[in-house]
Amino acid sequence: MWESMGVEVVYLSHDVFYKHFAGARHIERPERLRAVEEGVTRSGLDIQAVVPHPADRAALLAVHDQNYIDALREFCLSGGGSIDSDTHAVTETWEASIRAAGSGLTAIPLLGGGGVAMAAVRPPGHHATANRAMGFCFLNNVAVAVAHLRGQGRKVAVVDWDVHHGNGTQEMFGDDPDVLYVSIHQAPFYPLTGHIEDIDLGEGTIVNLPVPIGTGGDLYRRAFSELIEPIITQFRPDWLLISAGYDAHVSDPLGGLRLVAADYGHMSARLRELLPEVPAIVFLEGGYDLEALASGVDATLRGLGGVEQFSDEADGATSPDAAFRALEVAKEYAARFWSL
Repeated sequence: MWESMGVEVVYLSHDVFYKHFAGARHIERPERLRAVEEGVTRSGLDIQAVVPHPADRAALLAVHDQNYIDALREFCLSGGGSIDSDTHAVTETWEASIRAAGSGLTAIPLLGGGGVAMAAVRPPGHHATANRAMGFCFLNNVAVAVAHLRGQGRKVAVVDWDVHHGNGTQEMFGDDPDVLYVSIHQAPFYPLTGHIEDIDLGEGTIVNLPVPIGTGGDLYRRAFSELIEPIITQFRPDWLLISAGYDAHVSDPLGGLRLVAADYGHMSARLRELLPEVPAIVFLEGGYDLEALASGVDATLRGLGGVEQFSDEADGATSPDAAFRALEVAKEYAARFWSL
């Protein structure tokens, strides 16, 4: 373990997250949590380990349909099974899901200005819609926290850097002007949502940047400096929530993007520099190469903790021209609502 940097991270996890079983040889496996824990340890930051409380029914009903909650609970507690080809539940999935959904709620009262929390949870959540489990997700963990903060009158920015678009999160808050949803994701790719034109639906608060296979950190840096940072600065959120998938890493077996650990550190450090007094919660989403997951979490926490600056020059691959053309189109759409 590295020498402590004196920055504390609220670290939320629970043994039941290891017991959610997505299926034999499934890529979303319990070992991912050990990789996250390794990344947290490598960061050298002080850790406050906290057990996440289960989200109660009222918190779930703020984003999910009552009939869906009841059906999911009964399905899991009856032994579970396959919901679709990607999404499989066992009995323990129900407790794991409600504790994952409760992780943000547990962290919120523990964080002051500039505080950081890491929700090392399974199953992930950003694909879950109000009434459907999909893409390894059952309950939308980020959305439950957003709804709670909105109930307190807070403005919330959600930054989603998973390789997949967070269709569930966008769907739940796309019409709320006090929730900013920003996603960079591979396209065309599952779940075939997250279009640049969606910004019109949210009157400026849905910011999608779909990028092609082969996109790397050079594009992400330009997207942050020319698109994302100006919008977040003008939006002025009270809270920052990150849907932190690490499946855009070049080593990930599922995605086709080419990020490296330093790219996650750069994004995190830029967010911290922009929002030095804003508390942040990092929610684990995707990421299936264990070393990439550990190194990505390490870099994320060091960036958010403000203990390391990451180079403005990308170390990874040169992105295809189509990625930069997509950025220019996204900027044209965003300029209708924001000063860029």
